[in-house]
Amino acid sequence: MQHKKLRKTLSEHMDALISKEWRVRLINFFTNRLVYHITFWLVLLVLLMLIEDTRQGFLFALSNEIINVFFYAAIVYFNLFYLIPNYLSKSRFLLYCVLLLLASIMLTPLKMIVFYFKFSGYQDMQNQLIINQYAYFLVTFFMAGASTVVKIITDWLRTVREKQELETRTMQTELRFLKSQINPHFLFNTLNSLYALTLKKSDKAPEIVIKLSEMMRYMLYECNEKQVSLSNEVHYIRNYLDLERLRQSGQVEIRFEIEGHISDQRIAPLLFIPFIENSFKHGLNNQIAQGFVHINLKVNGQHIYFFIENSKSEVLPVQEHRRSGGIGLVNVRRRLDILYPSQYELKTDDTPRTYAVRLKLNLGR
Repeated sequence: MQHKKLRKTLSEHMDALISKEWRVRLINFFTNRLVYHITFWLVLLVLLMLIEDTRQGFLFALSNEIINVFFYAAIVYFNLFYLIPNYLSKSRFLLYCVLLLLASIMLTPLKMIVFYFKFSGYQDMQNQLIINQYAYFLVTFFMAGASTVVKIITDWLRTVREKQELETRTMQTELRFLKSQINPHFLFNTLNSLYALTLKKSDKAPEIVIKLSEMMRYMLYECNEKQVSLSNEVHYIRNYLDLERLRQSGQVEIRFEIEGHISDQRIAPLLFIPFIENSFKHGLNNQIAQGFVHINLKVNGQHIYFFIENSKSEVLPVQEHRRSGGIGLVNVRRRLDILYPSQYELKTDDTPRTYAVRLKLNLGR
C-alpha cells in the first residue's frame, strides 16, 4: 500500500515538473523575437493572398506573393540591421533617407525582372508590370519606412520599460535601506532605556522585556511587508507608549486618542514611530519639569489624520538641537515621498515650549 502511495506521489511530482517545463518552453517560444518576425511575415502573406487574383491558379498566386514577401523582407532587414544602426542611430538623418531611397530604387528593378521572367507566358501581366513599376517602388519604400517607424516605437517602449524597472528596483532598494535605518534606531533607544532600568534593578525591567519582545516580533515578521494592517500598527504604538510610561515613571503625561473606525485599512509599517520617538528623545528628555506627549489618530475611511505634540525645554543643548530633525524624521519624509506621492501633507510647528507634527494621509489611491 505504501509503495502505491509512493509511486502515485512520484508520478504527481513528475507530471508537475513536466507541465512546468512545457509552460516554460511555451513562454520562451512565444517571447522569442524570431517567432515574432516569422509570424508577421506569415500573416502578411495570408493578407496578400486574400487580395491576390487566383485565376491562374492558387499555387501561381501563392508563388507571386512569396516573391513579394521576400523582397519586402530584404528591404526591411537591410534597413533594420544596416541603415538604422549605422546612420539613423548616429543622427545622420539626411544620409539615412538618401540611402533608404536608393535601396528602394535598386531593389524594385530586381523584383520587376524576377516577375517579368515568371510572367513569360502572360503578355498582359508583363505589360501591367511595366506600367505599375512606380507603384511597386512606392510599396517597397513604404515597407522600409514603416519598419523604421516600428523600430523607433519599439525602442522607445523598451527604453521606457527599462527605465521604469530601474526606478522600481531603485525605489525598493531605497525603501529597504530607509526601513533598516528606522528599526535599529528605535531598537537602540529602547535598549538604552532597558539598560538603565537593569542598572537600577527595577522591577519594571521584565515588563519592558515583554513589551520589547512583542515589538520585535512585529518588526521581524510583519514589517517586511510593503503594508501592514492599521490595527496592528496601532497595537505596536500602544506597546511603545506603554514602554515609555514605564520608563518615565509617571513623570510625563502620555495620551493617545483614536477617533473613527479602524477596519481593513493598510499602511506602510513604522510610519508614525519616528514622530513619536522624536517627541520623547528630543523633547521630554531635555526637560527638568513634567512634560507631555499628546497623540491623536483620526481615521475617516481611507483618510488618516495623525497629530502629535510634545512639550520641550525652551533652550535645548546645542548638540541635541542639531539632531532634533535627525535621521528618523528625514527618513519618514523620504518614505512618504516614495510610498505616498501627492497623497500626504506633512506640517511641523516648532514653538519655544512645544513641538507638533500634523500628517494627513490618503490610503485610498
